[in-house]
Amino acid sequence: MTTHLIDFQYPAEARRWRAINDDVMGGVSRGGLHMEDGVGVFRGETSLENNGGFASVRRESEAMDPSHAPGLVLRVRGDGRRYQLRLRTDELFDGGAYRALFQPPAGEWQCVALPWHAFEAVFRGRQLEDAPPLDPAALRQVGLLIADRRPGPFRLELAWVGRMDG
Repeated sequence: MTTHLIDFQYPAEARRWRAINDDVMGGVSRGGLHMEDGVGVFRGETSLENNGGFASVRRESEAMDPSHAPGLVLRVRGDGRRYQLRLRTDELFDGGAYRALFQPPAGEWQCVALPWHAFEAVFRGRQLEDAPPLDPAALRQVGLLIADRRPGPFRLELAWVGRMDG
């Protein structure tokens, strides 16, 4: 059985996430996370106008240490678009994150396993060559991001995030 680190069965969970969209750099994409029927829904619309093209939400990872597991598992239902799970530690400079890409098929609930080695260090979409490997014990923030260079509406449902068994 998977140990849930983030679980949207708890109504207060959605209030712990905050949106950070491309308007921070002049873009006009919008996105956020809210509760709907016991799941978190990350939705909005991406726009490539004004050099934009991303929407994201982040959550502080207090009291969350998944380091004893080989990775994370997400229970998601997507729309066919490609998303990123982004993890932040204090090991990268501000703005840097570790990302793993996933693209669940439209309309189907599934579990997506993301082993630690699937995460790469990035800054503003570019890979950081000399970054240290992800240390899951140092996890301080979890986020979702869409930046697939496609304008239009998006919707990703998230039931929970848990530790990979193994």
